Amino acid sequence: MWCYRGGSISTEPRINDRIRVPEVRLVGPSGEQVGIVPLAKALELAQEYDLDLVEVAASARPPVCKLMDYGKFKYESAMKAREARKNQAHTVIKEMKLRPKIDPHDYDTKKGHVVRFLKQGDKVKITIMFRGREQSRPELGYRLLQRLASDVEDLGFVESNPKQDGRNMIMVLGPHKKKTEAMAEAREAQAARKAEAKANPGRSQNAADGEIADGEIADDETTEAETAEVETAEAPAEASAEA
Repeated sequence: MWCYRGGSISTEPRINDRIRVPEVRLVGPSGEQVGIVPLAKALELAQEYDLDLVEVAASARPPVCKLMDYGKFKYESAMKAREARKNQAHTVIKEMKLRPKIDPHDYDTKKGHVVRFLKQGDKVKITIMFRGREQSRPELGYRLLQRLASDVEDLGFVESNPKQDGRNMIMVLGPHKKKTEAMAEAREAQAARKAEAKANPGRSQNAADGEIADGEIADDETTEAETAEVETAEAPAEASAEA
């Protein structure tokens, strides 16, 4: 009875003497088609060119093999994959919670966070929370959402119109700028700060690197603790307004 005892299955192609077929369809180092040749001849050519014989299409009949520097090929492939991951962007939905009778200063503070999120290329879910008799005045929340959308219209658009959801009213803002563009701009700004620091030795490197200003982002995302504080904190002014 056959039993699998574990272990990873290699996904790397077979090379040189690991290839176990009588003949192969050979591709030269510059991509030229050599044709179907015996395996021994292909290995002989690989030694002559000081290259590896790499099986690039194992399912073909006969298998397709190419003469190449396999070590260099693996290195270049790893660098391409790393660059692709670096430029990869994930859509993130931030959330900002407001009250219908929000204090003007608190509104400006939270609007600033919305502006920062949109500049980073993230979507923002705006939630208006109604309590007690506020539920009978949904127009207050609607007007507040319209006001916020108007204040940030240069950076984002209303992706999902305001709608009532139990005691809450929800609206989603989408950024005009793509996440990849925001990341690229942030890297450029960081490089500019470092160049400025080198041009001005009297200025500390820490100041050159600096804290990220509104509208700029680092390669990593906002920490969970910071996001939680931004999303859930309610200013004391709101509580006094309710009272």
